[in-house]
Amino acid sequence: MASTVAALCLASVTAGLPASASAADADGLTAGGDGYSAKIRRTEYGIPHILAHDYGGLGYGYGYAFAQDNLCELADQVVTLRAERSRYLGPDTFYRGRTTNLESDTYHQGLRQAGTVQHLLDRPAPLGPTAELRQMVEGYAAGYNRYLHDTGVANLPDASCRGQAWVGPITAEDIWSLVYELNTGSGTSGLQQSIATAVPGAQAEPPAAPDAAAAPAKGPEPGPDLGSNGWALGRDVTQNQDGMLLANPHLPWSGDMRFYQVQLTIPGVMDVSGAGLYGTPVVEIGHTRGLAFTETSSFADHASLYRLPLVPGDPTSYLVDGKAVPMDKQDVQVTVRGADGTLSTVTRTLYTSRFGPVLADHWSGTYAYTVRDANTENLRSMNQWLALDQAQSLGELEQAVDTYQGDPWNYTVATDATGETYFTDASNVPHVTDEQLKQCRRPEMHDLPTVLDGSTTACDPGSDPDAVVPGIFGPANHPKLARTDYLANSNNNPYLANADAPLAGYPGIYGAGRGLAPRPQLGLRMIADRRDGSDGLGAPGFTLPSLQATVFGDRNHSAELGRDDVVAMCRANPVLPATDGSSVDVAAACDVLAGWSTRDDADGHGAVLWDRFYRGLFQHYVDPFVRVPYDPAQPLTTPRGIKGDSVTAQHALADAVQQLAKDGTTLDATIGDIQRWAGIPLHGCDGSEGCFNAVKASPTSGTTGAARPADLTDAYGTSFVMATELTPDGPRTRTLLTYGESVNPESPHYTDQTALFSKKQWVTERFTEAEIKADLHLQITRLHR
Repeated sequence: MASTVAALCLASVTAGLPASASAADADGLTAGGDGYSAKIRRTEYGIPHILAHDYGGLGYGYGYAFAQDNLCELADQVVTLRAERSRYLGPDTFYRGRTTNLESDTYHQGLRQAGTVQHLLDRPAPLGPTAELRQMVEGYAAGYNRYLHDTGVANLPDASCRGQAWVGPITAEDIWSLVYELNTGSGTSGLQQSIATAVPGAQAEPPAAPDAAAAPAKGPEPGPDLGSNGWALGRDVTQNQDGMLLANPHLPWSGDMRFYQVQLTIPGVMDVSGAGLYGTPVVEIGHTRGLAFTETSSFADHASLYRLPLVPGDPTSYLVDGKAVPMDKQDVQVTVRGADGTLSTVTRTLYTSRFGPVLADHWSGTYAYTVRDANTENLRSMNQWLALDQAQSLGELEQAVDTYQGDPWNYTVATDATGETYFTDASNVPHVTDEQLKQCRRPEMHDLPTVLDGSTTACDPGSDPDAVVPGIFGPANHPKLARTDYLANSNNNPYLANADAPLAGYPGIYGAGRGLAPRPQLGLRMIADRRDGSDGLGAPGFTLPSLQATVFGDRNHSAELGRDDVVAMCRANPVLPATDGSSVDVAAACDVLAGWSTRDDADGHGAVLWDRFYRGLFQHYVDPFVRVPYDPAQPLTTPRGIKGDSVTAQHALADAVQQLAKDGTTLDATIGDIQRWAGIPLHGCDGSEGCFNAVKASPTSGTTGAARPADLTDAYGTSFVMATELTPDGPRTRTLLTYGESVNPESPHYTDQTALFSKKQWVTERFTEAEIKADLHLQITRLHR
């Protein structure tokens, strides 16, 4: 550590001044050697463009720039990954959702004691990181440390960690631990509390799910719609016959799942612009000169739950093919701070089966449940994304995807300058065949997803000869499609990436073909409407302006298909029964809905009323309310309509009127009245309601900063938006980072882009050197170490 600090002390930073070192080139960068050299150019809205001559320097500049904007957030992640939250912040504070600091520390200390991440780092590429990626990560940590050293903990601009004892230098292993946490987010990392609190035989078996025949299906209930929209538009549907891409991820606006916008350039080697999740030193959604790519959350399972029959009288041993197998036990020590500031050690025991961690949930004396995460051995994601950051064609993208197989839980949607498009689910999916799903699935439990039989090796995951690790499907089994019209995904299963060319023949665990949820259904309709010009946005076919207008058109699919039926219902029945048995006058509400445009613009009157009504359809379900059921021959327009004589529908409208009155909200309230970020009105609605521009927030979201909240669903949705056209003269791109580059509420880049989003305005990307240098307010920082 002393040598690192000494090296930092020798570094120099200049702003807009020529480099003094004789080894520096015309850009003020030092080429070669053992040190780091980078230049950070910040254009409008604080967007950094990092320029370096090698991977280490590129990471150095990126880490420094990110720390300028978000050091406190990454420091919070590091203290978490090091299992030190209880040491500094106490054991009982909630870290995320229902997980306490002690539970988080127990989980992460188990990983650290087992050497999980270091074991993966010891592998050569492609299983372990490439040499270039290792250099970037080392440089990234060094750049972060450089900023921290120069600024000082006591002088940090963000009060959320200024002067805190838990803030200090980070290491490359911290960044790799962050990557591992991200990769296992749909598996073990998402089950931290259950893993950390597992006690042998302490719980009861879960009750069986209710008989599906006893109550008609009511469809998916509205809820936090975390995911993305991704469109690859080919030469057949664009007016200029270029490839175009829409990237529109929907993730929390607070905490560690935010995006950071950046351009990374090594002349002659890499030039990529886009965004990456906090703490990752690559671009995960973006474009090069010849290729544009995005990710959406995959519909597939990425972890499998297994039920283990226990040896009678021994809840820590289970039966496999009739033979007893003891669980592995790991004692984990966590340092905790008491209320008086004294430190002590708490010891917890973690249990592991041959599949992976054993869970607290329903661990009885008869059965235990365990999880096998397909991403347990995955640090390959960063290899893959670094390769995409240098790719110029779909062929190079596909080669990178097949070589590294690093996608943890996401689809890839892409296009290139030839106007071809490509879609695949190359994520790490457990190799569970359709026959195994049929034979091994245990009776469904009401609060557990699909559970497989852990008592027999016949239900173990298999392997493909082209898979880089055992237990996952290889590229030959991945759902994929290439076309010249379009490919799209909004977190639906792969079946309808293109409405005219349904995918088939892939393993069922990826998601079988069936009806679409409202948001992906609307997305495909929007493409169809733009292709034939029926959306009112001009001549048929996509242009960059029409793509932008389509995304922020704020259409609400459930309202488009059901509002008129609801108005007819309340016109015929101006007084409706509520769930509590009272009679409610809905005549005024009927007028509001009739006058609403069915769009969730920030100033659209009626959107709040519809939101309350639509959610009510699922909260107190009594009878079927859909007028036209799902028809596989009409996947974009069915199911649709609301039955006016449905008790469920009548209750839902009456209840909505009652609830708004109780809350003191007017019937004609706008989305912008109740949905804000730091006081700025937001347009859009939850995707489960049928908004393509999926956004959800409260009136007070973002008023105290964007550091990690206990509830990550306080505000979420459209986060980084990128519309790109790959023209013969290079990419033309419009972007928007809806919450800005910084989590610090004192930063000028905390809400500067939120104000743009509220007005449906975009940022014109500066990609070329000429475009960057033309910014009249360009700020330059040169770094050498």
